[in-house]
Amino acid sequence: MMKIFALGFVIGAWLLQQQPILPVVTICLICGVTAVALYLYLIQSSPSAAVQNRSVHFDISILAKLSLAIVIGFCYAAMFAQYRLSDALPKSLEQQPIQIIGVVASLPQSLERGIRFEFDVEKVVTKNVIIPKHLTLNFYKNSVEDWTNSTCNTSANTSDSFHAGQRYQLTVKLKRPHGTYNPHGLDFEAWALERNIRATGTIKQQVLMSNFVWRVSYVVDAAREKVRDRMVALLGENPASGSLQALVIGDDSQMTSADWLIYTRTGINHLMSISGLHITMLASLAFALVNFLWRKNTRLTLKIPARKAAIVGGFVAALLYSLLAGFSIPTQRTLYMLTVFAVALWSSRHLSITTVLALALLIVTLLDPWAVNAPGFWLSFGAVAVMTYALGDKLAKSHWFWDAVKTQWAVTVGLMPVLLVLFNQISLISPLANAFAIPLVSLIIVPLSLIGSLLSIDSALHIAAWLMTEMTQLLAWLANQPLATYSQASPPVWAFLASVFGVSWLLLPRGFPLKWLGVIFILPLFLVQAPLITNGQMKVTILDVGQGLSVVVQTRRHTLLYDTGPQYSAQNDSGNRIIVPYLRGEGISRLNGLVVSHDDNDHSGGAKSVLAMIPVNWIISSISDANLLPFVLLAKHRKCYAGQTWLWDGVRFDVLYPSLSDYDNLNTDKNPKDNNKSCVVKVTSQHGSVLLTGDIEKESEAKLLERYGDALESDLMTVPHHGSKTSSSSAFLALVDPVYAVFTVGYLNRFGHPKSLITQRYDDLKIATERTDESGAVSFNFGTDITTQNWRDAHHRYWLN
Repeated sequence: MMKIFALGFVIGAWLLQQQPILPVVTICLICGVTAVALYLYLIQSSPSAAVQNRSVHFDISILAKLSLAIVIGFCYAAMFAQYRLSDALPKSLEQQPIQIIGVVASLPQSLERGIRFEFDVEKVVTKNVIIPKHLTLNFYKNSVEDWTNSTCNTSANTSDSFHAGQRYQLTVKLKRPHGTYNPHGLDFEAWALERNIRATGTIKQQVLMSNFVWRVSYVVDAAREKVRDRMVALLGENPASGSLQALVIGDDSQMTSADWLIYTRTGINHLMSISGLHITMLASLAFALVNFLWRKNTRLTLKIPARKAAIVGGFVAALLYSLLAGFSIPTQRTLYMLTVFAVALWSSRHLSITTVLALALLIVTLLDPWAVNAPGFWLSFGAVAVMTYALGDKLAKSHWFWDAVKTQWAVTVGLMPVLLVLFNQISLISPLANAFAIPLVSLIIVPLSLIGSLLSIDSALHIAAWLMTEMTQLLAWLANQPLATYSQASPPVWAFLASVFGVSWLLLPRGFPLKWLGVIFILPLFLVQAPLITNGQMKVTILDVGQGLSVVVQTRRHTLLYDTGPQYSAQNDSGNRIIVPYLRGEGISRLNGLVVSHDDNDHSGGAKSVLAMIPVNWIISSISDANLLPFVLLAKHRKCYAGQTWLWDGVRFDVLYPSLSDYDNLNTDKNPKDNNKSCVVKVTSQHGSVLLTGDIEKESEAKLLERYGDALESDLMTVPHHGSKTSSSSAFLALVDPVYAVFTVGYLNRFGHPKSLITQRYDDLKIATERTDESGAVSFNFGTDITTQNWRDAHHRYWLN
């Protein structure tokens, strides 16, 4: 009963998360009552709970239980979602100054120009205003005015360094959680909803009211902050500092993007945070230590058996380590699972591993219905399920080495379909990398880091840093091997299901006949491909990168990337967060060309990650050689200029601007603008054309009109300079005469793009427009007809703004 109910409950919660609109709670309650009544009727009308039809014996109670569990899971998740969504920021209050009093409720994370932290709102000072109780706030240095107010503690010192547990009165500007929305990309709004972050904002004014507020969660975060400060002071600029902070306190904000790339390509990225493996290993070490010491004392053993004392010791170690990690969602999942195991062992009940796993699955979903959206949910439970399935039927004990080899083989093969669906990539060297990284990190580096950080034994932390550095260098060598990773397009559902069956067949116990047949069912996962674009056609996808631009143009066998969006932080940019996941999800393993229109961050910020993660044949840009960063050496770079042209699969590409003389004129200008250096490219297929305009302004538009006239006419255009007043002149729009135009803008961006004057100009000309902040990514298929797809509409979920 438990296994069936847990499975059905999880399915129901997952189905709720796929809904475009949140069902009315009343309807859920009616469905729930109906399901219970139907279940009772079926059980009562069939006392034997079984119906036999020819040779097939079907237990109707199983279907009734499963159906009931699905309905209960669906309704429970719906009610939970309704409650959390009710704590929303009214749209009318977005970007309005609001005074609040509250407490810094998380470990502050460093940004390039400030810090970010979560904030618990205790009181709203501004009258007649209701806002969410839990926020994420950004503090940018040199942009905040210190102030005092008669309602505040005027004796408190103002501060620009926030710490966990401090109470502040703040003036903030808030907005509803809103992220970029793209195929194969992260859904920030779902992530924020799961963590109960119902608004984000920036601090405009501040006053410190109390140095510390006593509450368990604040005490934990304050302790974590002290541990971090000690690690930073001790390790300084050591390259392993960021990784060790991630392993000790769960703060991965200081890890470099280069390190993340190495860990991802080698398949050990799961080790570089406080994962279930580390918590389990630490709990196991604590169990063994307590068990050993307890047995040395006869009096203690007579009072409490050593095994039970060891269970408590292991659980306490897991709990403390989870708290040190900030009790993040992934650590909570592991802790709940270990709690179920601990209770089962303490009670001496002989529960099967599948029952314990089902109970843990149920508890996690009950406490967090959105967990089913997280890749870590499926990977963590999937890994345990695979190991249980592959190793649970051994008749004789084998050597530990062969157990380790078989476990690694089972997890690698068993999770392969899930990894391809979730990330469109698997690491081919993962078994080798994990073979030495798992014991090194979990059994040596993590314990040494904890000893050095918590017990002030400096040498332990230095040894851990040295080991981490050496391991990362070895991993970097592995990651740079030509066949380190394999990536492909997302497989169809039927191919995924077939591969799951094939993996299950392949992992059957040794001696089972015809195990090789499992490979046949796995093959479609790799062999089935999406239909190719035909010659003369093209697909143009304008990605949602926030305030910036990135466009992917696909022909039958070639792909061009125009601009790479902005860099958000030292670790994150549009390249690694949006563009590369999209390319991999579409099955694009190489870029035939990259155009970087000009040297502004919102157009070139993601280039470094793209070049590091995807092979690129060549680059053209308007960026001068003096300003080029070394990363462009990874591909052949040339200056873009009018007259460059190439033909791919019946689709023509023409660079229209700037000309070589334009470069000379712009270089002699006293106040040159990078915007007017933007490479303008026209792409013409048999069924329509697109004009990619970068950030050109009216001066450049006038030159294009003079040089090309009616040849500028296009079916689709990216709006110049995101809809600023300096671009989209009436004459230019009239001559280009696009059917569609796309404003690539960030949600409530600080520039106020697009300007109302400009949007009205497009409306007056009856040009159909899209805004990426409202639509997410927009795709245009130039076939017999031009078809469009708005990603937020096509894949809408109930939590999206």
